[in-house]
Amino acid sequence: MFNSPMLQLLVLAGIAVFLILRLRGVLGTRDGFESPAPDQVPAARRFEVIEGTATEDDSDVSDHVEAGTPNADALAAMKRAEPSFGVGDFLSGARQAYEMILMAFERGDLSEVRPFLAPPVAEALQSVIDGRRERGEAVDAQFLGTRETSLAAAQFDQASGEAEITVRFVGEMIVAIKDASGTVIEGDPKASRKQRDTWTFARSMGASDPNWRLVATG
Repeated sequence: MFNSPMLQLLVLAGIAVFLILRLRGVLGTRDGFESPAPDQVPAARRFEVIEGTATEDDSDVSDHVEAGTPNADALAAMKRAEPSFGVGDFLSGARQAYEMILMAFERGDLSEVRPFLAPPVAEALQSVIDGRRERGEAVDAQFLGTRETSLAAAQFDQASGEAEITVRFVGEMIVAIKDASGTVIEGDPKASRKQRDTWTFARSMGASDPNWRLVATG
């Protein structure tokens, strides 16, 4: 059996440990890096803005092209000419335009997509559609999705404000072309195929018309 002084000592030691643990829980401990107190925060550093270059750390550009390249410089210049322009937003719109234009072409009706086509491109597509009609051909097409959209090139004319962006697409479709008798002469109505295209879109930056136009295909 413990004598009375020993028992009192153990009780006091237990109380001391309890109080220490409570204080640590309330105040916390210092371990590793801590933000400095408000009066210790260093003054904000000044960054020099260099006009006319693409040295800014713009992830909207660097996420799609290599920094420091002519493509990056061209995209940065477009953003300076039109601050609301976003590369990611452009590519999202281009992907939607790709599906719309492809399907309008396969259906043989370009009326809904003509605002997105430069006249030479519209004429070339229409000539193919007219040729199919003259031969009595019909097209069965189903768009399964765009599997890849990537920016291939960008050019910007500072003087005119004209911008061109070339995009690579990989789409997946089911396409079958039938002759007048209904016989499949191209494609397969039961099998999908990948379609690779390289399209160039153009627009005058800062113009009131927000639409980019397809000016070249490949």
